[in-house]
Amino acid sequence: QVQVVETGGGLVQPGHSLTLSCAATGRTLSGYKLAWFRQGPGKDREFVAAFSWSERRTYYADSVKGRFTVARDNARSTLTLQMDKVNVDDTAVYYCAVGRPILSALRNEESYYYWGQGTQVTVSS
Repeated sequence: QVQVVETGGGLVQPGHSLTLSCAATGRTLSGYKLAWFRQGPGKDREFVAAFSWSERRTYYADSVKGRFTVARDNARSTLTLQMDKVNVDDTAVYYCAVGRPILSALRNEESYYYWGQGTQVTVSS
């Protein structure tokens, strides 16, 4: 069993930055991928970014590429999402998820087994 907890959400002004953290504990994450998804008001949940421990690669949705950055800490059990130049379309509940999707299914939420409770990010002036 894996416990997933997101922290760092809040209110941020357009153009500013915010950092979210995801702590995944309970078992080794070797071979797993950690991903960020988000669900905006009235929208379906969508893929944001993912990190593969084994491949040491990151993947991003086109909507956040160049603005958001995923990084892991040295302990390999925490994943951060640095959100720069945010805009109102980034307003959403952000979820961290853990799973072992194949590359073609990386962006599918059904590929992930464990989910956090979500953290609210509101972009507003």
